[in-house]
Amino acid sequence: MILNEADFAALQITFELATVSTLILLILGTPLAWWLARTSWRYKFLLEAIVALPLILPPTVVGFYLLIALGPHGPVGSLMKWLGGQPLAFTFTGLVIGSVFYSLPFVVQPLQSSFTAIGRRPLEVAATLRASPLDRFFTVAVPLARPGFLTAIVLGFSHTIGEFGIVLMIGGNIPGKTNVLSIAIYDHVEMLEYSHAHWLSGGLLVLSFLMLVIVYALNRRFSLVHQ
Repeated sequence: MILNEADFAALQITFELATVSTLILLILGTPLAWWLARTSWRYKFLLEAIVALPLILPPTVVGFYLLIALGPHGPVGSLMKWLGGQPLAFTFTGLVIGSVFYSLPFVVQPLQSSFTAIGRRPLEVAATLRASPLDRFFTVAVPLARPGFLTAIVLGFSHTIGEFGIVLMIGGNIPGKTNVLSIAIYDHVEMLEYSHAHWLSGGLLVLSFLMLVIVYALNRRFSLVHQ
């Protein structure tokens, strides 16, 4: 067997982390993207800049400040201790928080672009038919923004799978708890176990390629249908 028990544990943790983070990103990112696409607030660029920060900041910088915040002496860690819990640094929950923050622009930006591309006309027509704002969102905006949702899901999921610096800073390298695939690959390379690293890296390469192919194919099909 090329992969050992620790590799399979890292696979499970990684896909659990990516799944949970993507769901949270959709829950948080969808209303945020909708608001950014619809608002005329003159200072919305400030919020857009905050959302986009992870795109240009080194992962270790983001991870360092999140580690401070989630640690026992940070604001979040202190609050957790005051509530009777444990600090979130070096836990799976801490990994989720870091992944959500670091992958936020990969979900918000595609959704915002899709919502913006819809324009106001379809929503105004729905309003004349007495559709409520919530109805207009779910029956008009969401179906028309399907390519954006698909892109956001794939980018958010795959970006979480590929994270290294931020998960290492926040979660450390605890086997069976916070050891994810990217760290497992690094460990194998460091120990000159290239066959293990090849299997894990090759699997991620194939998975990432297939996910992108599916996104481009479905978006192309969607565009042809609506021409």
